[in-house]
Amino acid sequence: MNKIPKSIGPYSAYRMKGDLLITSGQLPINPETNSIDGVTFEDQVKQSFDNIKNILELEDMALADILKVKIFLTDLNNFAAVNKVMKELFEEPYPARTAFEVCKLPADGQIEVEIIAYK
Repeated sequence: MNKIPKSIGPYSAYRMKGDLLITSGQLPINPETNSIDGVTFEDQVKQSFDNIKNILELEDMALADILKVKIFLTDLNNFAAVNKVMKELFEEPYPARTAFEVCKLPADGQIEVEIIAYK
């Protein structure tokens, strides 16, 4: 079973240097089908964070190890849905976060998430 989606370009899903882990942007791609299966925006948010969680687990890390989250959205009106999912996934102290509205994302995703974590 694939735990993280295949890259859709010449890049690594993540890199580790010492105790620092940095991911590439994680689209809401289901690693089993290598496509975006999420019907709702909230499904896509959850899939992007599932992909990040799976990357962290490969390095014996967890969501609590995340220091910084960067979120790209095709519609900033979906910001409340991101907050809802993050509130379910994280506890205080929450990671630092930045969110941007962009005009388009690869594979027609509605969200892309990248993180920096420290083991």
